Amino acid sequence: MPLPSYRVPTSYFYFCFMFGTDYSKLFNDLRLSRRGESLLNKLRQDPSTSIQSLASCRAEQKAFYRFLNSSKVKEELLSSEMGFRCGKAVRGKVVLCIQDTSEINLANHSNRLKASSGVGPIDAVKKGIGFKVHPCLVVDAYTCFPYGYAGIDLFNRTGVKLVTGYERSKMSVKDKESAKWLRGNQRAGNYLKDAASVIIIQDREGDIFEQFTPGALADNSFLIVRSQYDRILTSEGRLLAAVAQEPCKGTYTIQVDRDSHKKTATREAQIEVRYKKVQFKRPDRRPKDVPEISADVFVIEAREITENIEDPIHWRLTTTLPVNTVEDARQVIEWYTCRWMIEEFFRVLKKECYDIESSELEQGWAIRKLTLLIMDTILKLFQMHIAYSMEEGESPISSSIAFSDTELECLTVVNARLQGKTQLLSNPKQISELRGATWVIARLGGWKGYSSQRKPGATTLILGLQKFYNIYLGFEIQKDVGTR
Repeated sequence: MPLPSYRVPTSYFYFCFMFGTDYSKLFNDLRLSRRGESLLNKLRQDPSTSIQSLASCRAEQKAFYRFLNSSKVKEELLSSEMGFRCGKAVRGKVVLCIQDTSEINLANHSNRLKASSGVGPIDAVKKGIGFKVHPCLVVDAYTCFPYGYAGIDLFNRTGVKLVTGYERSKMSVKDKESAKWLRGNQRAGNYLKDAASVIIIQDREGDIFEQFTPGALADNSFLIVRSQYDRILTSEGRLLAAVAQEPCKGTYTIQVDRDSHKKTATREAQIEVRYKKVQFKRPDRRPKDVPEISADVFVIEAREITENIEDPIHWRLTTTLPVNTVEDARQVIEWYTCRWMIEEFFRVLKKECYDIESSELEQGWAIRKLTLLIMDTILKLFQMHIAYSMEEGESPISSSIAFSDTELECLTVVNARLQGKTQLLSNPKQISELRGATWVIARLGGWKGYSSQRKPGATTLILGLQKFYNIYLGFEIQKDVGTR
């Protein structure tokens, strides 16, 4: 099935910022609606998981606690609302659905949290507790603009039973934790059914035979998974040797950024590409209801052949997309590299700014619902980041989509203070345009403003928003005093 080309129309950016959550219909409770919307606004203004910090008074603090602990506020409702909202946004578009799992480690609060309140054993700490987050992040396939989530799966381990490797191999995948990948595919099929094409991206953990069987995906969905297993092929032999024996189909050069952790410098990497069409045999001891043979899949090998490299790039990707040319293979590789986006979302959620693992809420269920609200807030920040990165010539986005009239007045005052003496240090846009407003927020967050500098990231924008709203509080007080 050929993939239609698509470019995000500028008009969509207006829709994405204007289309919000309607909690009044979601909970059928006006008070819960107001509390939810107020909490979302507070999370945007103050990157914190402390309800005391977010609330401006004791009454508001109580209202937030009641919202998060209410039995009417179900995480399934919050997740499905995100999915339906995203589905409306991607009609007729080619999108990537990036799946991954992150563990929320609440071991430091294990004495306070009850094991029966939505938490369970985790991998990070032997005797710790927590839960897992498995979002399906949906982004444009050609611009990486984030449209939303095809739902977010939250789950915890309960009643964990140790089994042998033999017993585990005979279990149905539906009875394993690995079923999260299949549930993600199902949500993508349900919520994104009106998209032109959905390319599901998964890391090694998603290399599950059942995903490659006939009929496993929706008609408009395709899969790209980083290979983990040396699978047995129907044509005899095994996967790794088969693709390695293929002649090189082409080479290309990419820029590899500096890695401070691995202490590697920026370099140009020459990549050699091979690909092969194959079918997998069903692994031994799989339940008999699993098909014996996979659907047709393509395996791509991208190997770095740059000389004198200690840790060269070497990827093997399995995909249900048709790969008939080097250009097809390179497109699949490029789409797989978009996985970095979901890692950035997790980093903002767990490490920088929001630090969900430090939440002092006493119920695991409440922390899980707060996690969903924060994930929705992080999405808006990345949308702002992408909007700032739009190319010149695109129709401008109105700042009124993200800021109120009074907030724009305050931004105008702050903007005048931040203007440099040279054009290089001046805001290139008006505050009435979102890019101009974002320039001010980024400067407040520590960004220098030079065009030669890397564009501001989500963390910088979060810090800038926090500083701005501190300024805005004083601005509002000054206005109130001046009008009396």
